[in-house]
Amino acid sequence: MIEAGRLLTRVNREGAVGSGTDEERFGDHVGVRRYEGGHVAELVLDRPGAMNAVSTEMARSLAGASAALAADRDVRVVVLTSSHERAFCVGADLKERNALTDAELLRQRPVARAAYTGVLELPQPTVAAVHGFALGGGFELALACDLIVADGTAVVGLPEVSVGVIPGGGGTQLLPRRVGAARAAELVFTARRVAAAEARELGLVDRLVEDGRAREEALALAGRIAVNSPVGLRAAKRALRLGHGLDLKAGLEVEDAAWRSVAFSGDRVEGVAAFAEKRKPVWPGE
Repeated sequence: MIEAGRLLTRVNREGAVGSGTDEERFGDHVGVRRYEGGHVAELVLDRPGAMNAVSTEMARSLAGASAALAADRDVRVVVLTSSHERAFCVGADLKERNALTDAELLRQRPVARAAYTGVLELPQPTVAAVHGFALGGGFELALACDLIVADGTAVVGLPEVSVGVIPGGGGTQLLPRRVGAARAAELVFTARRVAAAEARELGLVDRLVEDGRAREEALALAGRIAVNSPVGLRAAKRALRLGHGLDLKAGLEVEDAAWRSVAFSGDRVEGVAAFAEKRKPVWPGE
């Protein structure tokens, strides 16, 4: 279990998730906290005044934070959380969008895409902790993660067609990979919201926990993942992601390439030695 006292300090900011907690800030609306010797990073959506609606500024910050985490070789797992009491993220900032001209919206599109792809392309395993509303782009951020832990307050959905657009943060591609094409089509076409119990039943989330415990359980899961080889974790994620949807023969080639990237690594040497010596491994991370 990750304990607050083991948090690495960077910049102190009162009022974020857990008042008085130290975190590294990326703009006004995104924070990063590190636990377990820096091996678990918590990526915090922190725009509580707008239920974490993703503005252009917040999108830039999220992309920047994701890039920093991707480059940090000490980080083995990333947990995506929210500072809001009733929402994970309600999607794009429609008030801001409504004020944009067509030309401004077109210029804003790459900025928005970079936020979602930044989370999606993190090389470390990722876990989303969903409490409350995760709608539109908010649910797409969760879908960009490898695992989704939700509590009983969670309400998820992709309602974009109800306001004249489509899921544009990866939803039309990520949701079918989770639940199949027909079920994804039903959810996108109807724009309906799905409560926690049904979301778990449909496979929209992976684990359903007690109300108010999504973040705690997601961090605990991350802690269990982070004890393993960082080289192995990144290679396993790469094989899972790149092999998905390929025929078996091609998928096995992806797996073999990932295996070769770790077979002669320092982590493999340390892992075998630790097993033989009946001790915990000290991963070199290379």
